[in-house]
Amino acid sequence: MRTTTKLQGIARISKEEPERTFINLMSLFNKEAFKECFNMLDGRKAIGVDGITKSEYGNNLDDNIEDLIARMKTMSYRPGPVKQVLIPKEGKPGATRPLGISNLEDKIVQKMMQRVLESIYDPIFLECSYGFRPGKCCHDAVKTLQRHLYHNEIQVVIDIDLANFFGTIDHKLMEEILRRKLHDKILMRYIIRMFKAGVLAEGDLQKNDEGVPQGSICSPVLANIFAHEAIDLWIKEMVKPNCRGSVELFRYADDAIICCQSKNDAIRIQKVLGERLSKFKLKLNEEKTKIVSFSKRDAINGRPQGSFDFLGFTFYLGKSKKGYIIPKLKTSGKKFRAKLKNVATWCKAQRNRMKLGKLWRIFQAKIRGHVQYYGISHNTDKVDEFIDRATKILYKWLNRRSQKKSFDWVKFNRFIDRYPLPKARVVHPLF
Repeated sequence: MRTTTKLQGIARISKEEPERTFINLMSLFNKEAFKECFNMLDGRKAIGVDGITKSEYGNNLDDNIEDLIARMKTMSYRPGPVKQVLIPKEGKPGATRPLGISNLEDKIVQKMMQRVLESIYDPIFLECSYGFRPGKCCHDAVKTLQRHLYHNEIQVVIDIDLANFFGTIDHKLMEEILRRKLHDKILMRYIIRMFKAGVLAEGDLQKNDEGVPQGSICSPVLANIFAHEAIDLWIKEMVKPNCRGSVELFRYADDAIICCQSKNDAIRIQKVLGERLSKFKLKLNEEKTKIVSFSKRDAINGRPQGSFDFLGFTFYLGKSKKGYIIPKLKTSGKKFRAKLKNVATWCKAQRNRMKLGKLWRIFQAKIRGHVQYYGISHNTDKVDEFIDRATKILYKWLNRRSQKKSFDWVKFNRFIDRYPLPKARVVHPLF
C-alpha cells in the first residue's frame, strides 16, 4: 500500500502544480510495487516471445522479482521484443490490425511505468480526453457529447479520423515531451529501451523510430500524453481564443469530434488541423475526416442535416416524443453489421465443438455484453433488432450441426422461454 500512497501523493502534487517536474522516480520500482503489478496482470492473456506464463513466473515470485530489480539497478535489464499478432478488423473482411504481446517480465515493468505516468499526467489531462483514463469510460464521452449537442446550438461538427495513430507516434518527439516533466535519467533510459525493443512479426525482428504497439500496457497512457500535446492543448490554447463561436473537443484516444457553433470556424480549423498534426508527424485520413451539418435550428426549418459516428454510435437529429428536434443516437450501421458477422463466424465455428447448454450460455453472455455497451437512451429498438437477428443466426447454425434439424421454431421458442436471453434495456441513460 505504500506504493499506492506515494503515487497518490505524486498525483496530488501534479494537480496542484501542473508545471512541476519529477525526479527520483525509479525509487518507486521496488519489490513491493512489482509484486502489486504482477498481481494486477491478467493470467489469461496471451504469452510473449519468452513463452513464460503468469503462473510459471509466480512459482518463484520473490526470487524472480529480486533478480529483476538487481538487473534494473545495474542497467542490465533490457525489454524483449513485442510479439505481433494480427487480429481481424471489425466490418472490414480480410483486413487486420496488429496487436502487441510483451513478455511477462516486461509486462510487470510496463505496468509500473503506466502507474507512474498516470499519476503524473492524468491530473493535467484536459476534460475533453476520455480514453483509457482512470474513472472515465467511453460512455462518459458519449453522454457528455450528447448533452453538449442537446443544450447548445451547434452548426457543424468536424468528424476527425487519424491515420494509424498508434503506429505513427514518433519516438523522438515522444521522448522530448516526456523529458519536460520526467527528470529521472534512468527511467527515461528504460522508456527509450522499451521503444527500441522492436516488434517480432512472423519471425522477423523489426525496429522502427515510430509507433507504440496496441496491446502494450504502456501504450494507452503514452498515446494520451502525445495526443494531449498534439491536439488537446492546441484546441484549448490556440483554436478556441481565435474562433468567433464556441468550439468543443471530445476525444477518446484517436477517435475525436469537434463541435463548432460557426461553420466558418470549422472550415478554418479543418484547414490548419492537418498542418498542426504534421508537426507531430501525424496524418489525417482525408477521406474520412469531414465537416457534418448538425444544426437543430436548420433542422426545424426543414434543411436536411447529417450524421456522424463516435465510439460505435451514430449521432443524428431526430424528434422527441413531444416533437422537439433533439440529438439522438443508435448503433452505427458499420458496427451493427460487424457484430452480426462476428456472431455468425462464432456460431459456425463452435456449433459442433460444445454441447448445447454451454453454447447457449456463451451466446447469452455475448448478448449480455452487447446490451451492456449499446443499451443507451434512444437505442433500445436497435438492440432489440440485434438480439433478434443474432438469435436467428444461431438458430440457423444449430440446425446445421447434423443432417437432422435440432429445432423447429416452436421448439426453439420453447427453449428460449425456458432459458431466456437478456432483454434490450437502457443501461446508460442520457437524461
